[in-house]
Amino acid sequence: MYGQGPQQGHNSRLNGAPGRNQPNIPGVQYPQYNYGQQPPGHPHQSHGHHHQNLQQDPGVHGMQAGTMGHSGYSTGVLQASSPFAGGGSHPNGQTVTTRGGSAQALSESYAEQLKLYKQSQEAHNAMIEQHLPHYYARAKASDNKGVLMPASEGTTSAEDQEAARNRPSYNTDKLVKRQDWHNLDMSGQGLRKLARALFSYEFLVELYIASNKITELPPDIGKLRCLKVLEASHNQLTKLPPEIGMCTNLKQLLLFNNRISDLPYELGFLHQLDMLGLQGNPLNEALKDEIMNKDTKSLVNTLLVDAPVPPAPLPRFPITVQDDVAPSLERVSVLTWNILCERFATKQMYGYTAPTALEWQYRKQLILDEITDRNPDIICLQEISRDAYENEFSPFLAKHGYRGIQWSRPKVKTMPNNLAGTVDGCATFWKTDKWIILQKEMIDYAQLTMARPDLKQNHDVYNRAMGKDNIGTICMLESRETGSRLIVANTHLAWEPELSDVKLLQTACLMENIARYGDKWTRVPPVAVEKKQAIQGILEEGEERQELPTPGPSQEYRNNTDIPLIICGDYNSTPNSGVYDFLATGRLSKDHPEWLGRKYGNFSRDGVEHTFSLRSAYAHLKGGPQELTFTNYTPTFREVIDYIWYSTNTLELVSVLGPPDKQALTRIPGFPYYHFPSDHIQIMAEYVIRPRKEKRAVVEPDFGSSSSRRT
Repeated sequence: MYGQGPQQGHNSRLNGAPGRNQPNIPGVQYPQYNYGQQPPGHPHQSHGHHHQNLQQDPGVHGMQAGTMGHSGYSTGVLQASSPFAGGGSHPNGQTVTTRGGSAQALSESYAEQLKLYKQSQEAHNAMIEQHLPHYYARAKASDNKGVLMPASEGTTSAEDQEAARNRPSYNTDKLVKRQDWHNLDMSGQGLRKLARALFSYEFLVELYIASNKITELPPDIGKLRCLKVLEASHNQLTKLPPEIGMCTNLKQLLLFNNRISDLPYELGFLHQLDMLGLQGNPLNEALKDEIMNKDTKSLVNTLLVDAPVPPAPLPRFPITVQDDVAPSLERVSVLTWNILCERFATKQMYGYTAPTALEWQYRKQLILDEITDRNPDIICLQEISRDAYENEFSPFLAKHGYRGIQWSRPKVKTMPNNLAGTVDGCATFWKTDKWIILQKEMIDYAQLTMARPDLKQNHDVYNRAMGKDNIGTICMLESRETGSRLIVANTHLAWEPELSDVKLLQTACLMENIARYGDKWTRVPPVAVEKKQAIQGILEEGEERQELPTPGPSQEYRNNTDIPLIICGDYNSTPNSGVYDFLATGRLSKDHPEWLGRKYGNFSRDGVEHTFSLRSAYAHLKGGPQELTFTNYTPTFREVIDYIWYSTNTLELVSVLGPPDKQALTRIPGFPYYHFPSDHIQIMAEYVIRPRKEKRAVVEPDFGSSSSRRT
């Protein structure tokens, strides 16, 4: 389904290039063996009998003893030892002596690694030789109380303590319930394995499992996506699981004195990692060279760039919702997709994505291939720039029988001509051999709200809604074959979570305009066949003239709810939001909490309502094994926010496009990715248009000759 990107070979510098031996730095004690090589019988003393229950259930006894109270994010062993605290690295200009006797300047990053390595050894000695487990919890407790640790256990400067107090608390994912502790210390307990229950604590920000006898990190480590610090030094790890790449919030990963010789490519996903502690491991020469002469960022980027393109995931197949559909009924398939505008796809935003997979030309081709493979009748795209629409999508899709319209967000009016084409908006395409467009209209939400009499001079409108340049589009299509009409709306609402009231306001405006639009077309007389042919006779740029079927007579409708309706878009609203409730139920009270107490004229005074019977296409899968659990997939957010709404009284759902391969996602921290060209996924549904009930003719009753003589 998706194309494969270019295969990339492993960087030669990480594949056997000559490295350097361990430097000899005064004041730093090193093991009496080669770089990273542990001697046999490394002195790990077992204290497992103190915490036997912990190995069975991390939620009791030892885990509680080693739990640190809720605090601001701590970046290392102690605040004073943090690589981010500043002032703690070796002086500039310090040198190391190589085996050949030549002097070489010590990089700042490697000096910091050696400092942390020494502190890790001190912590290890305290836990193993002095029988003081939970070293890091003890340090954190003293730090939180403002008490300085003895010199043998590390020190914390007054400046660092003050910085820790002023550091804001870590905000966990909004999907996680309130949690008052985020740090866990299981170090120095002689553990050999980590119980799976540990990884149910997905809120963890710091995890300390140092100075144990752990031989492997289980794949479940990838569930700890809030993790910022993982201290696993002085264990018996020989490798890291690929799932470690799912922990994209990691800033410090300390693995001193283990048995690791190589690293998985997935470590390249850790774009926020500032320190990868590998001293005391039997690293291959290439990794050793990268760590000693460059820094963690360089190593992570090299792993990301050099990673081979992974195998394609299992394809997404349609899921049949109703299979007893009469073949005579007219079908319509719709695909909607936020394609991630090219100017938004930056390395700063998507640091976990390989540069090749982030390039617009690569992503664009995957998107176009997917569209043509699915071959929908109607396509609704969001975040498509005018340049992309005019120069790439419209010409390409015209060759496949599509015609379309695109409107950019209103900010395009304020942009210079050379940048106006980069502004994104919404585009709608339709198959010209099936549909004729009768009218198209753009909805500028900010302008629309200001035009309402009840919203003029409204304080909240000016301060909250006016600054958002979100839009919607409405198209009235007509079937060539049957003359049945179809309203297709396409929108992209405000994205900010704190603007739930603005999203409700925008949705209410959209539904009001759809209702007005439908009312208008119930009053418009049937369009003459000649006029419809003239509409289709105008060729757009890149479109080749084709022989199209002669359109049939237009159908007539008594009211706006009789016209089939499909509303697509990126609503930036989850299924438990007010926007979803409003569309699904047809009304939302004035007291709904997502109004946030704001004043929006009649909307907030009387509540909002619409007269259409709407349902989300994917609501049919809710609670089942094939439920779609997200449409937007990033390391910090995985939720359904894109929808295809349809009018249930005029359309019947036949099938929807199934969810992505769940197994493949266990090693993909977020989109875009090689086989997923946007941070959103496409969703698609197929419908049949319900047969219309013909209006029965009213027959005057015959009461005999006496009735005819009445005057």
